[in-house]
Amino acid sequence: MEQIKLDAASSRILRELQRDSRQTVQELSAKVGLSVSPCWRRVKELEASGVVRRYTALVEREKVGLSACILAQVSLLRQTEGAAEQFESAMHACAEVIECYSVTGDADYVIKVVLPDVKAYDAFLHRVMFKIKDIGTLRSMVVLREVKYETALPV
Repeated sequence: MEQIKLDAASSRILRELQRDSRQTVQELSAKVGLSVSPCWRRVKELEASGVVRRYTALVEREKVGLSACILAQVSLLRQTEGAAEQFESAMHACAEVIECYSVTGDADYVIKVVLPDVKAYDAFLHRVMFKIKDIGTLRSMVVLREVKYETALPV
């Protein structure tokens, strides 16, 4: 993946967009110290280069009934491309899985699952995870509280 070299102005734009992507170009340009046209041009360049992937809304999960957050460590029985592809495909297909990482260490993957409650997690395990034949071990950790949750990258 190509790394983009950011200058100070582009870094300021990214920090502001991460803080509030709904602000107008006029508001953004005033906050980052650029006139409107150069600011707009830089935003478009950041979008075109893939630095800015998309714009989204952050939803408070508990307010929409997703009170349970579970982190699970998953180890595959076999370290083959087919086993990894099957597992990753299954994770992409599950709306409840909001993050999935291939990792080093004791597990092959770490996933983050959000659901209404622990009973729904049990149903998810039976409906999805226990049907993936190459899962060797699965260790679940119920999140008691989020100490820090940020989506903004430190640019």
